[in-house]
Amino acid sequence: MSDEKRKTLGVFLMFLRKEKRFRSISNRVSFHPGEIRKLNADISREKTFYSKKNCPWGSYAQCEKSIRMGNELQVMRLNIAICDDEKAIREQIKELIEKTGLCPELFETGDSLLAAGKQFDIVFLDIQMEGTNGIETAKKLRERDEDTILIFITAIREYVFEVFDVAAFHYLLKPIEEDKFREVFRRAERELEKRKKRQRETVFVKTRNRSFTLEKDCILYIESRGKKVEIHTKGETIEAYASMNELEAQLGEGFYRCHRGYLVNMAYVAEYDKESIVLNNWEYVYLAKEKYGEFVKAYMRYLRNGVNEDA
Repeated sequence: MSDEKRKTLGVFLMFLRKEKRFRSISNRVSFHPGEIRKLNADISREKTFYSKKNCPWGSYAQCEKSIRMGNELQVMRLNIAICDDEKAIREQIKELIEKTGLCPELFETGDSLLAAGKQFDIVFLDIQMEGTNGIETAKKLRERDEDTILIFITAIREYVFEVFDVAAFHYLLKPIEEDKFREVFRRAERELEKRKKRQRETVFVKTRNRSFTLEKDCILYIESRGKKVEIHTKGETIEAYASMNELEAQLGEGFYRCHRGYLVNMAYVAEYDKESIVLNNWEYVYLAKEKYGEFVKAYMRYLRNGVNEDA
């Protein structure tokens, strides 16, 4: 077994025992079936410890499910940044994240974060900072990567409303409460897992000249055009032969029929009112007035659980 794999296995087992939780997190490491059996045996010896009673975060169940996925165990490493001009806050969040077995990068200013030129999966970002403030920093990060999960940190509740301009995932109020941090961090992880899963899911599309599959994740919204539909993606608009009902059934979770003539991908919702939905690329989608209440409930469930299903 290579040093990298041995180290990964060691961290993995340590995390299971000490943190009571298995996380799927980016660079993928493949294990030989024999190594998986060894890991499975180690976990079996700890089965009592990993029971539901002793493990409120459900780590054993998640680990067992991952081992049974096949002959390859995939462990991802999340790239996380913390950007705050208060050293105490940076250190507090760093310690909370390190408890999960991850090592975040620290930045004192938005300018230093941008200068690093890296792509991060999750960024904890202070709003009030010298130089480039958190909102402007977030806008520049969005230009580089639309999928980065932004979690804002602020001591002033009124600033919370500004974060919707950059499609923020959530916010934390100072002083940061550990339980609230864990809740938001778990939700961020679920969102990342959901996005990676959605990137692998496709929908079949038939146009005048060709038929092909399209990744669901790249679809912003779909607009009805008589007997055809316009599929608005991140890079183009595709005119296809399909009905809205047919596409609604194919797309399933994460999409909402907000109007007779519109299907919207809730991953790209930035804000909404009783008549329209604004996406994070500033396009507008109609929202039927009679569907407003239902949409709000569906969107809240989506933010909480990562799916558009009845609770």
